[in-house]
Amino acid sequence: MSKRNDLIMLLATRSAKRGNFTLASGRQSDLYIDARITTMSPEGLALIGPLGLEAIRAAGWSANAVGGLTLGADPIACAIAYASASTEAPLRAFTVRKEPKTHGTGRLIEGPFQPGDDVVVIEDTITTGGSALRAIDAVRAAGGSITGVLALVDREEGGREALEAQGHRVISLVRATEITANLPRAGTGAGGD
Repeated sequence: MSKRNDLIMLLATRSAKRGNFTLASGRQSDLYIDARITTMSPEGLALIGPLGLEAIRAAGWSANAVGGLTLGADPIACAIAYASASTEAPLRAFTVRKEPKTHGTGRLIEGPFQPGDDVVVIEDTITTGGSALRAIDAVRAAGGSITGVLALVDREEGGREALEAQGHRVISLVRATEITANLPRAGTGAGGD
């Protein structure tokens, strides 16, 4: 089995659930993907880092840093940065707060981000693209430029198209249809609940 197939199976068995859910976007859905169950697991991090780095390099994106809106993007960005550590072009990970700090420096972006960085914005699950757009706005306001958007999961509900309509290239490691095709049957795991 390929590493990508292993990732799809982890997401299907650990992170995906059927039911009635309200998503962060406010939309209703019968599918919920709690990517953090996978992205914060040792197995998930070991797969996501190299796969994410490979996807960025295969797209030809030149970047200094990877990051996105906390909390979903954080483990993915860190896994990719770690996977890049021994390469000729290591990537720095950063996180975008939902609100600026109210103490200290009052920063919205935390970590080794620098003005002038070429950035790949990371998203755990793209539905509408709203979280990625918030991160893009924060990076631009801090002097960075956007190379592209890398999503762990594209829910295939218009978010990719919304980001592309604003001129952003988007790639995803996994599509929601690949996850749903591998959901366990009812009573055999998390995906059947």
